[in-house]
Amino acid sequence: MNPLAYDTSIPTTRGTAASTTVLRDSAELAGRILLVALFAISGFGKISAYDATAGYMTAMGVPAIALPLVIGLEILGALAIAIGWKTRIVAFLLAGFTLLTGFAFHANFADQMQTIMFLKNVSIAGAFLMLAANGAGAFSLDARASK
Repeated sequence: MNPLAYDTSIPTTRGTAASTTVLRDSAELAGRILLVALFAISGFGKISAYDATAGYMTAMGVPAIALPLVIGLEILGALAIAIGWKTRIVAFLLAGFTLLTGFAFHANFADQMQTIMFLKNVSIAGAFLMLAANGAGAFSLDARASK
């Protein structure tokens, strides 16, 4: 037997599996909160600068009448993801929203900064799709409801 080979028959330290589970579950919770912090801050920012945001949306070809829906989706969607309520559905909706806003507001690919902003939206949408596929994890209302 190779002395450098990893022997899986040797028991590991007690509690290692439990600590790994807690670490994973905590990372999932922190990841959800970090992912949606931008949306919550942005939603509240749109409320405080409502007229300016409505004007910007109109200038970009998006009807200002959609602004209350956008604010609601950003704030309520962020809250739902953070607490892990209906996570798969909300994550899927936020993925679509994020892609749509990328195309609507950051599609000037001749401008390097707009390209980076577009790719940021694509990356965030990817994270939401992973969340939609995998669910919120143990520290969530979804997990509590499934017990």
